[in-house]
Amino acid sequence: MTLKIFLEVVELRTKVASVFPFAIGVLFSIAFFHEIHWLNTVLFFIGMLVFDLATTAINNYMDYEKAHSAVYKYEENVIGRTGTSPKLVRNMILGMILFVLIIGLILTAKTGLLLLLMGAACCFIGIFYTFGPIPLSRMPLGEIFSGVTMGLGIFAMVVYVNTHNTNVFDLSLSLATGHFSLEGNLWAVLAIFLASLPLIFTIANIMLANNLRDLDRDIENHRYTLVFYIGRPVGIVLFQLLMYASYLVILLGLIIRVYQLPIIVTFFTLPKVYKNLQAFKQTLPQPVSFSYSIKNMVLFNSSYVVGLLLTILFQTL
Repeated sequence: MTLKIFLEVVELRTKVASVFPFAIGVLFSIAFFHEIHWLNTVLFFIGMLVFDLATTAINNYMDYEKAHSAVYKYEENVIGRTGTSPKLVRNMILGMILFVLIIGLILTAKTGLLLLLMGAACCFIGIFYTFGPIPLSRMPLGEIFSGVTMGLGIFAMVVYVNTHNTNVFDLSLSLATGHFSLEGNLWAVLAIFLASLPLIFTIANIMLANNLRDLDRDIENHRYTLVFYIGRPVGIVLFQLLMYASYLVILLGLIIRVYQLPIIVTFFTLPKVYKNLQAFKQTLPQPVSFSYSIKNMVLFNSSYVVGLLLTILFQTL
């Protein structure tokens, strides 16, 4: 397998969806909790990125194996189109998952058992999102699984590896007595959940946009996603509502002081986001429509990053 084919199998260019929860999680840890542990952060980033690459490879592998359309299997799917050995792809995936497991165990030893449980849950969803007899992506809950796993899961784990010494939330276990306890600060946990909502919404929208675009081909390949059940018109409305809800969360967070004043920079993106939403609606189901969901996700979350960076800057003045 050449490097070019490897990069196409793992779709490195699409990893921006996982980088934003990571970056925003790091900045939120600094801005809200005033905590940062750089070694933990770097190790987590490496493990997160490799696992994200692995899940994309699983997606392409399973799409190849389960394809009902010969045209898709041998002319569109990267494995069939490039003549790459499915066995080689499978072994590559297993190696990447093993590497992530080692990183996870190291971080668990440095932080706490709760990280292992959160990571295991996210990995389970990530692997079975496209793997198994009934992949999660072929069910009407694909948007929820992708949004929550990446938007909340990555974000919460990043905050945890940076704040594990401050009792924000943690799990203690005594193997001698068998006793365990989950403890933390309720308001801090609610702040983490609130701050993750824009990430959940914008990442779920990528999956929703993909399914809105590919509805006809998905039906041909027996993939019955949420859009199949609610219809394309309702799906478009949901796509728009999730984007607008991201701004409402920022406003609510500013009112209850989860965020500070610099976060208002996110609202400067609203006019452009509105135009992209209209363009998305007008271009469906053409392939170009999907690009508008990516543009909105990048635009909104980039402003989210800038808002948190400005917050940290003002805190240091």
